Amino acid sequence: MTRRDFLAQSALGVAVVAGVGSEQTAPAKPRPNIVFILADDIGYGDIGCYGAPITKTPNADRIAREGVRFTDAHSPAACCTPTRYSLLTGQYAWRNPDGDHVLSGVAPLSIPIGMPTLPSILRDAGYATGLVGKWHLGLGSREHPVDFNGDVMPGPVEVGFDNAFYFPATGDRVPCVFVDGHRVVGLDPADPIQVSYTEKVGDEPTGLDHPELLKMKADRSHSQTIVNGISRIGYMSGGKAARWVDEDIADTLTRKAVEFIEHHREKPFFLYFATNDIHEPMAPHPRFKGTSDCGTRGDAIYEFDWSVGEVLAALDRFGLAENTLLIVSSDNGGALKDTYDDGTNELHGKQPPNGPLRGEKFTLFEGGHREPFIARWPGCIKPGTTSDELICLVDMLSTLAAAAGASVPKEAGPDSFNVLPALLGQTAGHPSRDSLVMHVSGPDQLALRKGPWKLLTKKGLEPVGLFRLDKDLAETKNLLSENPEKARELRGLLEQIVKKGRSRQ
Repeated sequence: MTRRDFLAQSALGVAVVAGVGSEQTAPAKPRPNIVFILADDIGYGDIGCYGAPITKTPNADRIAREGVRFTDAHSPAACCTPTRYSLLTGQYAWRNPDGDHVLSGVAPLSIPIGMPTLPSILRDAGYATGLVGKWHLGLGSREHPVDFNGDVMPGPVEVGFDNAFYFPATGDRVPCVFVDGHRVVGLDPADPIQVSYTEKVGDEPTGLDHPELLKMKADRSHSQTIVNGISRIGYMSGGKAARWVDEDIADTLTRKAVEFIEHHREKPFFLYFATNDIHEPMAPHPRFKGTSDCGTRGDAIYEFDWSVGEVLAALDRFGLAENTLLIVSSDNGGALKDTYDDGTNELHGKQPPNGPLRGEKFTLFEGGHREPFIARWPGCIKPGTTSDELICLVDMLSTLAAAAGASVPKEAGPDSFNVLPALLGQTAGHPSRDSLVMHVSGPDQLALRKGPWKLLTKKGLEPVGLFRLDKDLAETKNLLSENPEKARELRGLLEQIVKKGRSRQ
């Protein structure tokens, strides 16, 4: 039996088959609901079950206690847009110049219309599919730029989500509004929205010109239009009735996530809950302020864990917990930044966001992309287990489709492996994947992981670093000059993956 045959057979051992592997008999267990919670900028060392020394995360820890905790899970990129692109498409973002870098709030949709995605595959299998939270994958098209005063499309709905309540980019970028389906929530037509990332629009004050209006300091790149006392990247005018209040974002999104679960509890559903926490500007609700002993960053982690707890409570309340696959992870490593400062930044450093790992967000070191990843599926995932299997968020397309028994088109998810056997503890010496490519932003910085070895490259795939992680997880010793043959071997594999365009072949 080949490795791929073994993995497929293992996955089918717990999933009800809907068009996949019809020659095999599936058990009577119903298809699971799937909830995927993606934190923003939470690092490997920020969660209690990963050794966080200060912040307390009882709800995330509960999932680990009742499920599995991975120690070698990764985002495919060390920043937000590329990771989210890969998560939903099963394709490395560096293969697509529209999705390989951080997007603005007016960038065109980076996912090609008609491309199979995780939500479209599950929708076609009969799942209700929902997005709540951060999108950051572009809206509109080059030919028809996004119009926030009319139908906001194409966007999440056009790539597979039945329901979508989201904000377009990031908390520190305009426009600072929510979109429900195709329309900005609460927009007054008499106060139309204008957005620009190149020149000022309207006559609203900016953080650069009026710092006295700010409730937290900001660096120059985040000192454009002021919304809710916080200056942002980009210029915005109008839409005043629709603008969010940062301190209420978590409450709004969490309520929408719970509402989706309640409204779709009678049939299988997939909820992608992409939180705002803990991305900057960190402005948690007043009930969390000052509660963590780790500054506003720690308070935002507490707010994130509260959101996780509300989802757990909803699953319990509606009797859905026993048949729901619940996953919590993050889009990239954590970072200690001085972009914004509400006076608590010195306290943030009391807890290293990435624990023992070197590097942070926007780096190829482990701190940039090794993530917390915990999963619970009662009756399928053994409680209280820990896995050192190598997995990646790009694998979620194949993995969650397997859990749902959904058919995956041949051309879908070219870089996505089915790691469901790893979640279920059924690999038995047959690892779900044996190599992985990570990148930062843009196509010129790639890293290859194979076994314990990790190769860092720069433009032209030129090696710049070689580390052996089983002996040096903190990446303190560059072994490039000592192991030229290993570096050549790994570079050759990386070149093959890049050239083939299908790393799972």
